[in-house]
Amino acid sequence: MKIRAAILDTMGRPAPYEVSRPLEIGDIELDPPGPGEVLVQMRAAGLCHSDLSVIDGNRPRPMPMVLGHEGSGIVEELGEGVTDLAVGDHVVTTFVPSCGHCAPCLNARPALCEPGFASNTAGSLISGARRLHRRGKELNHHLGVSAFADHAVVSRLSLVRVDRSLSFEEAAVFGCAVITGTGAVVNTARLPPERSVAVIGLGGVGIAALLGARVRQAAVIVAVDLSPSKLALALELGATHAFNAADANVAEAIREATHGGLEYVFEMAGAVKAMDLAYRITRRGGTTVTSGLPHPSGLFAVPHVGIVAEERTIKGSYLGSCVPSRDIPRYIEWYQDGKLPVNRLLSGTMPLVDINDGFDKLARGEVLRQTVLF
Repeated sequence: MKIRAAILDTMGRPAPYEVSRPLEIGDIELDPPGPGEVLVQMRAAGLCHSDLSVIDGNRPRPMPMVLGHEGSGIVEELGEGVTDLAVGDHVVTTFVPSCGHCAPCLNARPALCEPGFASNTAGSLISGARRLHRRGKELNHHLGVSAFADHAVVSRLSLVRVDRSLSFEEAAVFGCAVITGTGAVVNTARLPPERSVAVIGLGGVGIAALLGARVRQAAVIVAVDLSPSKLALALELGATHAFNAADANVAEAIREATHGGLEYVFEMAGAVKAMDLAYRITRRGGTTVTSGLPHPSGLFAVPHVGIVAEERTIKGSYLGSCVPSRDIPRYIEWYQDGKLPVNRLLSGTMPLVDINDGFDKLARGEVLRQTVLF
């Protein structure tokens, strides 16, 4: 079938993207779903830093590629063997398909699925197939989804059925921002109540982490960012302190205000400098968690003796250490109960043709989560 999509042919075109236009909007061909696959009519897709990091070259991927991984839509057709979804179901995409058979999957760590990682890196579906074509040549899938298109064929392993009462804009954000940010707090850190927390980087994922800390009844929540407006929002949403990361003595100021630092610090900016700050404001015996994805060449150095003598823990968190089929419905329930107001992440909607301008706004730090509506 013919579909309309945003295609990235070359990484590293300079900003402003409204001028260089790295994403070409055009008509391409989409194959029908194969065994274990589903055709989804996409209705909403969020603009995320993981997409931006492919556009700017910080996250190298095979080209050309249809970007987009945080999406929601309606099941339109089922491939052979898919029996637990029905045409008309509302679904959210997840950016790591879980095979269910590799060692991480068998140990309830689907975010680390080995076949899923391999296919995401290769730009294919988990089966190894590519269902996207342009002028007779294959196009790569982004993280098994390619949500910046009016239709997508994805593995059943990349979909979670959700409550139809959610708007598509609301539903999409649960597929990446919420499970990554809130999941880092709830699953990776397993944050106990009444602890002290800092969140560095207040994009969509960072705000979701802050909201997760509030759900877990953190006693102190320190928000750190370069944007005064994001810091103001963080205070509205439950942060007890706010610090501008541009201040030269920000680490010392945070440590002084919190009597030696925080027990749990979450780095969500995806920058080595942010990770360095996160480590410096983590108190003795504390845990530093990072969900940020800097360029692969980025190196983070720490004193070895400090890890031992201060009993420090450093943890990575991918996909919020989530089991999507378990956690997305749970987080949606928290949202519907008023405990997790993730609607505050939503910064506005746009048609697909305006997506390059949307990525300019994201790169400038002006927005949290913009959504393409189809």
